[in-house]
Amino acid sequence: MLRISAPAAPADDLRERLDVAAARGALVLVDDAHRLDADTLRLLAASARAGLPMVVARRPTVGSADLADLDEAVAAAGRVEVLAPLDATQVGALVTTATGRPCPTATATAVCAASGGLPAVVAALATALAAGPGVPGGSGELPAAPALAARLQRRLAVVPAAHVHLARVLALGLDLTDDVLAAACGLDLADLTVALQSLRDMGLLAPGGERMVPAVADTLLSELPAGSRRRLHEDVARALAGSGAPAPQAAAHLRSARARGPEAAAAFLAAAEHLRFTDPGAALGWYDDAREAGAAVVDVAAGAAEAGALLGLAVDTDLPSGVPPTPVAGRLALVAGAVAAAQGRPGPAADALLAAPDPGPVLAVPALVAVGRLDAARTAALAPAPGALHLLAAAALAAPDPGEALPAAIDAAGAAERTPPHVVLPDTPHALGAVLAVAAGDVGTAVELLERAVRYGVGGPAAQDRHGLLLAWARLRAGRRDPATTPSGGGDADVAAEPNGRDRVLRAAVAAGWARRSGDVARLRAAWPEAERVLARGGLDLLLLEPAEELVVAAARLRRLHRADPALAGLESAVAGLGSPPAWEVTLGWLHLQVAVAGDDAGAAAAAAARVVGAGPGGHRQRAQQQAAPCWADALAGRVDADAVVAAADALAAAELPWEASRLAGDAAIRVPDATAARRLLERARDLAGELAAPVPVAVTGAAPSRDAARQAGLSDREVEVAQLVLDGRTHREIGAQLYLSPKTVEHHVARIRTKLGASTRAEFVAALRGLIGGGISPP
Repeated sequence: MLRISAPAAPADDLRERLDVAAARGALVLVDDAHRLDADTLRLLAASARAGLPMVVARRPTVGSADLADLDEAVAAAGRVEVLAPLDATQVGALVTTATGRPCPTATATAVCAASGGLPAVVAALATALAAGPGVPGGSGELPAAPALAARLQRRLAVVPAAHVHLARVLALGLDLTDDVLAAACGLDLADLTVALQSLRDMGLLAPGGERMVPAVADTLLSELPAGSRRRLHEDVARALAGSGAPAPQAAAHLRSARARGPEAAAAFLAAAEHLRFTDPGAALGWYDDAREAGAAVVDVAAGAAEAGALLGLAVDTDLPSGVPPTPVAGRLALVAGAVAAAQGRPGPAADALLAAPDPGPVLAVPALVAVGRLDAARTAALAPAPGALHLLAAAALAAPDPGEALPAAIDAAGAAERTPPHVVLPDTPHALGAVLAVAAGDVGTAVELLERAVRYGVGGPAAQDRHGLLLAWARLRAGRRDPATTPSGGGDADVAAEPNGRDRVLRAAVAAGWARRSGDVARLRAAWPEAERVLARGGLDLLLLEPAEELVVAAARLRRLHRADPALAGLESAVAGLGSPPAWEVTLGWLHLQVAVAGDDAGAAAAAAARVVGAGPGGHRQRAQQQAAPCWADALAGRVDADAVVAAADALAAAELPWEASRLAGDAAIRVPDATAARRLLERARDLAGELAAPVPVAVTGAAPSRDAARQAGLSDREVEVAQLVLDGRTHREIGAQLYLSPKTVEHHVARIRTKLGASTRAEFVAALRGLIGGGISPP
């Protein structure tokens, strides 16, 4: 057998050797035919056509016409062996032969993956394994292969420098397009094709692709000095930056290669800036990478603050020391204003935004309106800003009349969805629109706006928490309880565990509101600490006026109304600053009415009702409240016109205040002396309660065994409810209002319970109830 491989003998010597082989009838084996020169290929093809038996082994790619001609000539009488990669079993057999020891499956798999199944690479790795203390087992870790390093040095020593550079770039394992790869190596596309073919023919590329064989890549990179590898990354970064590829895509390639240096820092920073409003969490990761790669603190500060604010994180909005004012300072000022608004500090937020560059003054408009600075808001609204932000400012300026402002807020929300502003918003148009819609008695629109905000991700993750809380609030006002927004514990909104100051008001209001509506004093007490903290810190503004009602009523119910004085003073100032517009004057007067009802204070109720009625004409909901307020005040004074109460309750229900409607009818029923009128009002109260989307049952804190014990003592379900409210310290009138019973009926229930329990004194009665039902709360 005659074996021929590159480099072949001179043509005359080769021709003579082929003639001898033909005379003897020997087989000619041509190894690595793809590496032979053109003259040798032509000579072999001619010999094959003359009948010389021949087997040719080559790489899969046919890179020249002469090699294709040899293939055709040999196919007629011989065989062409296309070199294919070995599988794991074949690799294991080769390693076993080379090491003289059995090759574990894990090692065979690891060698196969590292070598791409290329026999020469497998042999080099097997040599390294044979020189070691043993063949690796389960870990699959492979030792360095000096034989492979020597082989690469020999192969790369005879190719152009550009091909060597290409091999090193490919060794980084980046998924680069051809134009980027060519630019990184200083090649045009035609030269790139030639260079790739050269590397493939040398067995450096994995079969079937243009990726480097893993073991070859590792060996190439391990021999590069740190400085050379850094320059390699810089070449790739420069090519990526010049290719017009999306910044995150370009940066991802460099991150996977752990690139460092100015070029990498610029790429990471560009990715962060690109993503800071659409994916702030990912952007913070890119800012961290940029810092580690050497980016200056001032270059990262503004973007990192913007992304952090959108995530609801604590952020540093101060300009780094020693840095002169730059556009970075302007961006930080805008973030500072937005953060102050989220913290529930509308006054400082407005001042910060007024002092910030455009569009800061326009962004300050909602906060200015919220604290009653209407003239300043009108001036600020004239500053330059994108159209969507001007729509938001227009909605805020119209907020004194919620019904009139709502269309502008809806337009602003749509504009923000179509073209999200590249600025951290102090509040979203969807949130403002929802507050205005609830104030106008249009909860359906509020829910739709908030659901759209969640669907489009308006305002970032922190804003989504706010939208969820506002959704819970809107449903509370409409009496619609949704399990998704009523988790267990003191709160009722499934939102972040630690909301910011403004949203903490909402969370406390929702918790106190559901406790108030359920008549559960224990739950109200559990919600009070959070409500008290919110009231103590002040900062309540016009847009938090309605949630403030739940907090102030909770304070009144628990006899801590003095804790609400600072908040009430701030709300009075905000409404007065806007010129006491009817809508908000009615809302503030209604708050005082509800406080009077909670305290059963007929004089305060009359004064509050007069304020509500005298506020002037308002919207649909305000007219319903103006109709109902005198009826409620009269009921507390013992004067009940059943027809007027029913009409007022129906008006409240139509204005999406169903719980208030039911409560008005119930309060009037327990105070009217006419039994017929009382029955009529109680029936209407029950009907209105039944119309709530998901009525809240009276809470019974006793466990199931206690309820069973109560039944064994002969108590009915209604008597158990009455007994629980007695233990909670409620008066007969309060129990009647809660259960839609007349005080006389409550008195009869209590008397029957005493008889069944055999209690002759109140102390015995309470002790028996505690032993039977359990729990109980002392009167507030």
